[in-house]
Amino acid sequence: MIRFTVEKRDGNSRAGIIETPHGAVPTPTFMPVGTKGSVKGVLPQQLREAGVGIVLGNTYHLFLRPGHELVRETFGSLHRMIGWDGPILTDSGGFQVFSLGPLRKITEEGVEFRSHLDGSKQFLSPERSIEIQEALGADILMAFDECPALPCSDDEMVASMERTTRWESRCLDARKGDAALFGIVQGGVSESLRRKHLAEIAALNFDGYALGGLSVGEAKEDMYRTVATIAPLMPDDRPRYLMGVGTPRDLVTAILSGIDMFDCVMPTRNARNGQLFTRSGTMNIKNKEFERDTRPIDERCSCLTCRSFARAYLNHLYRNGEILAAVLNSIHNIHYYLDLTATMRRLILEGRAAEGIGLVAAYDR
Repeated sequence: MIRFTVEKRDGNSRAGIIETPHGAVPTPTFMPVGTKGSVKGVLPQQLREAGVGIVLGNTYHLFLRPGHELVRETFGSLHRMIGWDGPILTDSGGFQVFSLGPLRKITEEGVEFRSHLDGSKQFLSPERSIEIQEALGADILMAFDECPALPCSDDEMVASMERTTRWESRCLDARKGDAALFGIVQGGVSESLRRKHLAEIAALNFDGYALGGLSVGEAKEDMYRTVATIAPLMPDDRPRYLMGVGTPRDLVTAILSGIDMFDCVMPTRNARNGQLFTRSGTMNIKNKEFERDTRPIDERCSCLTCRSFARAYLNHLYRNGEILAAVLNSIHNIHYYLDLTATMRRLILEGRAAEGIGLVAAYDR
């Protein structure tokens, strides 16, 4: 199980500690996404150097390949397989399954779908999702929820929420080990539906709570409004997790609303496309303007990339399709995200959380 302690509050924002069997995680925290058991292009040692406290794995992908039984029988846990001795959170696979669209069929029992790898027929249910996550040995498991496609009617959303509540209750019943289990709150961008679903999921008494179904195409203003309204209402003594979010401004805005945990593919995906995050905004390292620039990406950044390499070299690597470009860019972007959440934590502890919005002011230009 986990233990969560709030060390300091500043407005709605919180600085805390999540204690897990594989170590303590200071919050607010950002979790790099290791979908298939690997944070793309970055070694576990480099993740540690960047300040990563916890990584995320994906139930859907690890279930299909290499298979949770192989992980358990060959390595004992996902930790040992990937060479990461810190905490791991696994998502339930729900979002990936529901994103398959016509390749899946929803019933009360679960979801039947076709594998995106070979077209084989597969099935995920609340019980199966928990079985897979426990076999992987994750420290934090996520409940299996339904992610309705947006836009949808209120009636469709309510039906989806009610099914999700039933499924998440079954997840609690299915858990056999002592890993923590987080419930997920749905409801789109409707305040009344979010409040309704939060009340239902909070009553089930999970170890932590997440907001799902955001950053899926809705307007930023709607997402910010939803998080600002619902986050402070989530159980105060449990971690609060905003799933799949997001940009630097998203993180700071959500932290000020009371969110503790984040994950997103942006740092590594954007790095592979040549986009770097800095205190001055985003930088497209592939641009010709950097081919003779001998400065680091960010002169105030202490990451391995900024300590060792010039923009001109990174520009050269990217334009020539060198694998090292993705590696060095990813190291920098992950460091940026971890530094951002660490700085927000420090500001909260100092009672200056509101100043955090200045950290991402460059992204408003």
